[in-house]
Formats: sequence, structure tokens, C-alpha cells
Amino acid sequence: MNDWWRTGVIYQIYPRSFQDSNGDGVGDLEGVRQRLDYLTGLGIDAVWLSPFYPSPQADFGYDVSDYCDVDPMFGTLEDFDRLLDDLHDRGMKLIIDWVPNHTSDQHPWFVESRSSRDNPKRDWYVWGDPKRDGSPPNNWQSQFGGVAWQWDEQTSQYYLHSFLAAQPDLNWRNPQVESAMLDTLRFWLDRGVDGFRMDVVAFIMKDPDLRDDPEPPTDEHPRSREHDDVHTAFRRIGAVLDEYEPARFSIGEIYEPDWLRWASYYGRNLDELTMPFNFTLLHAPWNARVFRNLVDSCDAAVPVGAWPNYVLGNHDEIRLSTRYGRGAARSAGMLLLTLRGTPTLYYGDELGIPQVDIPPKEQQDPWGRRVLGMGRDGCRTPMEWDSSPNAGFTAGEPWLAVAGGWQARNVDSQDEASSLAFYRRMLRLRRESPALTVGEYRSLDAPQGCFVFVRSTTGERLAVAINFELENRPLDLSGEVLLSTGMDRAGYVEHLELRPNEGIILRLQVASVGEE
Repeated sequence: MNDWWRTGVIYQIYPRSFQDSNGDGVGDLEGVRQRLDYLTGLGIDAVWLSPFYPSPQADFGYDVSDYCDVDPMFGTLEDFDRLLDDLHDRGMKLIIDWVPNHTSDQHPWFVESRSSRDNPKRDWYVWGDPKRDGSPPNNWQSQFGGVAWQWDEQTSQYYLHSFLAAQPDLNWRNPQVESAMLDTLRFWLDRGVDGFRMDVVAFIMKDPDLRDDPEPPTDEHPRSREHDDVHTAFRRIGAVLDEYEPARFSIGEIYEPDWLRWASYYGRNLDELTMPFNFTLLHAPWNARVFRNLVDSCDAAVPVGAWPNYVLGNHDEIRLSTRYGRGAARSAGMLLLTLRGTPTLYYGDELGIPQVDIPPKEQQDPWGRRVLGMGRDGCRTPMEWDSSPNAGFTAGEPWLAVAGGWQARNVDSQDEASSLAFYRRMLRLRRESPALTVGEYRSLDAPQGCFVFVRSTTGERLAVAINFELENRPLDLSGEVLLSTGMDRAGYVEHLELRPNEGIILRLQVASVGEE
């Protein structure tokens, strides 16, 4: 069994912003390939590429017009194949985004579907008649604001769009749709990809009777998504991944706060998603008690034989260094990389790139241009490579401006005391430590404001201690310091005292945790 994700670290790349190879100001696949030495040196195990498919870019690639090609702005299928081959030659995996809930309104399937009510592809999307007063079929709301139904003048029906009107929802209850979408998985699997990050995948099954969502919202689950028969669809998706040897990886974008429901997406026989994304820490306040409760709850909820995961940044959320502040950002990174589970790093977080406040007139994100304050450009600014113009990202005019302060923060400028140096040490320690990769997890009682836990295997026992506060905190722990976020501690310590916002990893003596 080749479950590389149990020990691996995933690194998300937003292709628009990583490296531009042709000077047009937009990152591309060849640019990613040119930076593989950096990824190898960083010490990651898998790359997750955000969408690069042909698209009108109404939602920057999450509105797909062709699932089996590369948008010319990102390159060609040949460029993709070269990137994949080079990643594999370096021992790294490639995960790509898959967008199963909706297509672009310019996808040939939808062009046919909306052409007439009797078109063979009419039922490939979710259409509904208006109510007697002409209003939409139900009260479902778009995740991007407003009603989730768009009136189509030509055929006098509404179509469903859980996101933008330019992203009509596919009808996964139509077997032809399911078959066609599973074939798009096979297209990329046949090329050799190692897995998929599945965009809003639990949305693919809605209430078959299109009943209203509860109003006001209650504990009852919304009917506009995550209908219980989504598990049947997930099992069929899982079966496609299992057709390949070794079985391929899947991680689903599912925002689910109920731990039992979240855990159910692994499948009763672990035959659905390899793992549902766990976003709980991403949206939690920087508080030791809150973090401990969430991690303990996640670890307890994961089914026997399955594997948890954690994430603290992505292309939709405020940057890690801004969310927690520079003082706590390294401790957050240490936490992410030492918990039991698969971590996903977002490009640039290892440098400490901050969130950027993009003026309204300079907004590029279509959602931000449509709804004031909802723009996501601030976490998508270009990667910072060196001190040359535009931080070495492009020889042209970048599609988004580089975050301020890049001259001192870029890859080439970071020294041994820098954030990047810390991440490299942390990733090296994780890779060399069985306890940090596959060990058991157990949290310990600790002073207020501290989160302390032990990762252990038969031959190794490590303690991770994070101080969430701005005051020193004494801990009744003794051991050998392996790494501190301050990077100025070494050797054996007794009765450890954590400094403000400090994180530290200790090799423990058995007696120091009283377990023997």
C-alpha cells in the first residue's frame, strides 16, 4: 500500500501567481516547472495545482469550459506532461483541482443544454419552472450572494447556480453526467496524475425535490447541498481512483463543522474520499484552548484506518502571517507541520507574505468586483523570488502587484534567521522523524495560553509546545531541544519556559510525561 499522503506535505500553487515564464504577467505551467529546484529544497512531497483548464475566467478557472485541456494562458498539454514528468523524476506527486459541481456557462454541454428544452443535454444541468408569481423554484441562495437561480429567456426556465450565474450546476442525478465527469478523472489519471483536490464536491447532490432550505437557518442541514445520497456518488468516484495502481488520492473541499458528518465522507469502509479537508483551524481564533479542543475532536473523529489533515492557508483566505501576526506565524507553521495528519502549505506562507489590501479599482477577482469586500486578490499576490523588478515573478507587468516589502522578504534575501530557513528546518525535522510523520497524538494539560501535545512511536517521543500568549509561560517539561521558532535554543533543558508566541519541539525522556 502506497499511502504517501500519510507522511507527505502538500504545497498549494496558484498558477497565476507562482512564476511567469513568457513575460505576459501571468504565471504558467512552465514557470512552475522552472521552480522545481526550490520545491525540492523546501522539502515538500506533493504539489497541488489550482485550476489551469480552459476557462472564461469568471471565477479564475473554477468556471471550466473544457475539463481535458490547458488554458493557453497557462500553456499546453505538453507543458503539463513535462511538469508532471519532472515532478515524478524528483520524487514528488502532483494533485490537480477537479471542479465537479458546475461548469462554465460557455462549456459546450451548457450551450447545448440551454439551446432548447428538448435538447439531449437539457437534463445535464438543473433546470426549474418558475412559481406562479414568476419567482425562482425555491429559496436557495448562491454562495456568492443573491438567489441561486438565473432566468433563461430563451427557454423560459431557471437554471441553478450555487455560485456565480456563469457557473451553472451540473445534474449529477443524470447517469450520463456522472459518466462524463468520471471520464474527465480518467483523462488525467491516464496522464499520470497522483490525485485530485475536489472543489465544493459535496454540492454535487442536492434535494431531489428542490425543497426550500430552512428559514431562518436551523440545525437542519441545507437541502441545497450535501444530500445524503452524495455518499453513493463519492463511492463511485472512489472506485475510479481505485482502478489505478497504486490507488490515487482525493481530498474534498467540504466546509463541515459537525465532526460526525465530516468524518462520514471517508466512507464506512474508507471507500469514499481519501480525506475531506479539515478547515476548522483555518477559521479558529488564535487561542490555545480552542485549538486544543479542535485538534482533539478531529483526532477522535477520524475513522479507524483513515488519516486526518490540517490547513492554515489557501487561495480564498486571509494570509497566515496577517491572520496571526508576524510574532505567531512561525508557531502556527510549527503547529501545522507537527500535528498527526497531512498538512497543506499555501505558496508564500513559508516566506511570511502578508495579505494585501487591494484598492477597489485594482481588484481582479470577479467576486470582489461584484461584491464589495469579498475580493480574494489579497492572498493571491505573486511569489517573491529575488530583488529584481516584480520580485523575479515576471519580466512583464504582473497581473497583481507584488506585496509591499518583498525586497527584504524574497527567497534570495532570506537568511538563516528567516521564516524560510525555519520552514526548511521544520520540514527536514518532520521528514526525519517517525514520531512527527506517523506517530500517535496526545494532548497534555498545560498552563493557560499554551497548547502542548506529544507525538510518539515505539522508538521516539517528542513534545510540541506552543505559547499563544504575549507572556512567558513555564512548563513542567524537560528534554532535548530539537527546534524553536526563535531558532536560538539548543541542548537539554529542564523546566522549560516558553517565551511569548514561541513554539518548541523537545525530544522527551519517558519520565518527563509520566507515561511509564
